[in-house]
Amino acid sequence: MEHSQIIQTLSGSEFFLGFDEQDIDEIADICEARTVDAGACLFQQGDLGEELFIVAEGKIHLERAMNMGERKGKVTIDVLGKGRFLGCWSTLLEKPHVLMSTAVCLRPSLVLVIKGIHLRALMTRNRELGFNVLERLCLLLRDRIQAAYGALDKI
Repeated sequence: MEHSQIIQTLSGSEFFLGFDEQDIDEIADICEARTVDAGACLFQQGDLGEELFIVAEGKIHLERAMNMGERKGKVTIDVLGKGRFLGCWSTLLEKPHVLMSTAVCLRPSLVLVIKGIHLRALMTRNRELGFNVLERLCLLLRDRIQAAYGALDKI
């Protein structure tokens, strides 16, 4: 994936929508494009996470395995398509974090991958960008918590 395509994907994502062009360019510099086959996991619940993902193409199923004694199963938290953001944003805190969900590709997908530590370094160098990213992460966290509670209501 060319740098201009990465910029276009970031600019069109809901997470980075409205960000300054220079900031998008800097973020694009720390992105890696990754192709993932249908049925493959981007990450699994219980693993340590260190990456963030933006869906460039495809569909990603975000699910959580549940064990409530006699009741076991999986609940869908969200299905994420083009422009959606997911992953272990907590790596921005520079502390290990156990992933609370699994992300499975429903069809062949192309994702942009950002190492949390690289984004954190960029955010600390550019405080305005850092504030904007943290603000979006708070909104994302709110949405994911609401989606998780909604999924739990279906159990």
